[in-house]
Amino acid sequence: GFVVGHAGLYQALAMFAVAYFIIGMTVLSVCAIATNGALDAGGAYYMISRALGPEFGGSIGIMFFLANVCGSALYVLGLVEAVVDSFGIPPGQKAGTGVQVLPQSYWYELLYGTVLLALCLLVCLVGASIYAKATFLIFLIVAAVLGTILISFFATRPLRVPIRLPHFNGSETDNGSFTGFSLNTLRDNLGGGYGVDYTTGQMMSFSSVFAVMFNGCTGIMAGSNMSGDLKRPSYSIPRGTISAVLFTYLVYNLLAFLMCATCNRILLQKDYGFLRDISIFPPLVTVGIYAATLSAAMSNLIGASRILYALARDDLFGRALALAKKTSASGNPVMAVILSWLVVQVVLFSGKLNTIAGVVTTFFLLVYATVNLACLALEWASAPNFRPTFRYFTWHTCLLGIAGCCVMMFLISPVSASASLGFLLLLLLALHYLSPSSTWGYVSQALIFHQVRKYLLMLDVRKDHVKFWRPQMLLMVQNPRGSARLIDFVNDLKKSGLYVLGHVELQDLDMLPSDPLQPQQDSWLSLVDKLNVKAFVSLTLAPSVRHGVRQLLFTSGLGGMRPNTLVLGFYDDEAPQDGLARHPAFTSAREEVPLGFPPLRAPTSPKLLSAREYVGIVADALKMLRNVLLARQLENLDKAWELRRAASPPPTIHVWPVNLLRPDSARYADTCSLFLLQMACVLNMARAWRRARLRLFLCVEAGTMPHAQEEKLRQLLKDLRIQAQIQLVPWDAITRLHWQTCRGPPGGPAEEEEEEEGVVNFPTNTTQVSDEYVCAANKLVLEQSPAPAVRFLYLPRPPADTSLYPLYLHQLELLTRGLGPTVLVHGVSAVTSTQL
Repeated sequence: GFVVGHAGLYQALAMFAVAYFIIGMTVLSVCAIATNGALDAGGAYYMISRALGPEFGGSIGIMFFLANVCGSALYVLGLVEAVVDSFGIPPGQKAGTGVQVLPQSYWYELLYGTVLLALCLLVCLVGASIYAKATFLIFLIVAAVLGTILISFFATRPLRVPIRLPHFNGSETDNGSFTGFSLNTLRDNLGGGYGVDYTTGQMMSFSSVFAVMFNGCTGIMAGSNMSGDLKRPSYSIPRGTISAVLFTYLVYNLLAFLMCATCNRILLQKDYGFLRDISIFPPLVTVGIYAATLSAAMSNLIGASRILYALARDDLFGRALALAKKTSASGNPVMAVILSWLVVQVVLFSGKLNTIAGVVTTFFLLVYATVNLACLALEWASAPNFRPTFRYFTWHTCLLGIAGCCVMMFLISPVSASASLGFLLLLLLALHYLSPSSTWGYVSQALIFHQVRKYLLMLDVRKDHVKFWRPQMLLMVQNPRGSARLIDFVNDLKKSGLYVLGHVELQDLDMLPSDPLQPQQDSWLSLVDKLNVKAFVSLTLAPSVRHGVRQLLFTSGLGGMRPNTLVLGFYDDEAPQDGLARHPAFTSAREEVPLGFPPLRAPTSPKLLSAREYVGIVADALKMLRNVLLARQLENLDKAWELRRAASPPPTIHVWPVNLLRPDSARYADTCSLFLLQMACVLNMARAWRRARLRLFLCVEAGTMPHAQEEKLRQLLKDLRIQAQIQLVPWDAITRLHWQTCRGPPGGPAEEEEEEEGVVNFPTNTTQVSDEYVCAANKLVLEQSPAPAVRFLYLPRPPADTSLYPLYLHQLELLTRGLGPTVLVHGVSAVTSTQL
């Protein structure tokens, strides 16, 4: 009567259609999730948490608990309103007539609500079995009342109904009419005629009427809320829920038509209990109203208690809900019921039914939207184990349900909707940072997998362009205990590219009962989390380190995301130091160094890798067209201290884009030099290194027009958009040492042979460079002050003759000795672009 009195038949039918469209889409999602596996206590909360994870599940669980709590209070207030309407002393009178014995005031109505709520509490404390029996009895009563009402529309003759309306200083009287079936009455009630709600004094509108009406449709979750008490929830929930939705939709539409055809608008708007006046047996209508409202109040109360119990049992809120875990001997969560009753009692202080109707409707719509979202996520994830036996749904129905819920939520009350979403967001953030990790499985992981696979297939390596090149790193780590700072440094170098931590375990799988790498995987992943680096982990078994690195270079990555740069620590005789023990991520009292990693190698213990094999790895990577970085003494780089020290002067990055081991072919614009410049620039672009300044060293000789070379280099930097300070470094004395020890004069046969073949393999250059020259070059680099945070040097290609590998490594060691954190760089691919 309230709905059709204010909205008219057309708008009432539209409200029912919209409400049941939203409910219908949600029911399809509920049935799909309910038939995809075993359901436990918690209903919608259980479905959402197991599908979307603890953050969404916990936050929606709280929202759903509050919705049921407010819904229970709403029905109790509605029952109080009905009781007072029948048995209350009329306003302005000291005593009533007949059965009108109950005084009316805010506090008296609160008392009546408290008594009725206590009755609901007693039923719920006894347990679900007595509630189910009581509900079935109420169903029979309501069915009888409904039958009586339908007969009354046809059997009752036209009559005038006196209506007493509450007034500020008493009451006033009006008359409504039951006309029987009349075309004029129907015509008058077709359109809307919103007026003042006589219980609250507020002007009604489409949104406010819809908010009250929608609460009569929220019982669809009553069955799912009892999922933990049902013997076969996967069987009962779909059949019971769909039947209830279809039945109530037909009944609401039929009643709306009958009321509009037989009752004038005054009766509909100003007497919400008019069905008693037109009934052939009025007391039965009164009993039916009381029974239906009491049933709805109990349903919401027991639903709220089951949700609270499920939340407490999942430990998402820690000790805050610990009390709600306690159950009776029969398994009834009595403490959850009592806590829910207390919250409902608090809500009763709001006083009027329509006051909280908008909030309840917003909460329920938000829960329904999330149920649809959970089903949509499961459907889009396309996981093989999502096989619900209920198949009458698609992702379209889920999406329509979400859209309908969101639109109606904001139409009813933009303020309530915004506040609810804000509260939900706060709960999400709190649970994300505070709740323990769960083993339920996260649909987000399935969705991410689905999307990543799709986009990886779209990432076509044939469409790569140098403009969009980015470093994709494979860092080989023997033991993370000695490489923590190197791992962090390479993370700054990756520039949003692929980053893989590689490790080779020297074992033979044929001689082992199982894969030894699986137990180590968790330790490596925990390390990545603790160090806060965005890296993948790739472990392999191999008979030698060199074979293992080859495997990883061939197999790491997927599709267009494969490592293009190999990073190795330097091969020297320095004793390894445990960097994890000093790392900030592991220095707090509550954190421990991961125990899955073995102790570091003792200084006197033999190495797992020979010098020849180490250089062979570099040569293999270059043959496979991978860029190579060799990092020396990066464990001595205290990045936090370097970047935190006095702002003037800022820390510097020294760049030497010349092959210091080959002074006779020193060029600044070859592929390797440009790659070295790019890597230094990438480091400078990282957020932690933006304060640092690049210093580029230009080695010049007398008589070679140094200023022209400087201008040419400056133009190159301008074209590449690299900001760096250029510093001229005379090195005549250094190159003189080289020519003094070089076999034959410049331009002789030996050098001509080298120029022909050295472009690729440098077959003789390694033997031509003396230790004296290399030490002088090392001193030249070391003398440039102030000392930088890190140096980038040119890494020459290993010699073609493998017997010269030890000498090659010896010269690299001499060149970088005492320089502090240093990165030797050799690039084989074009990585810079001057095009737009």
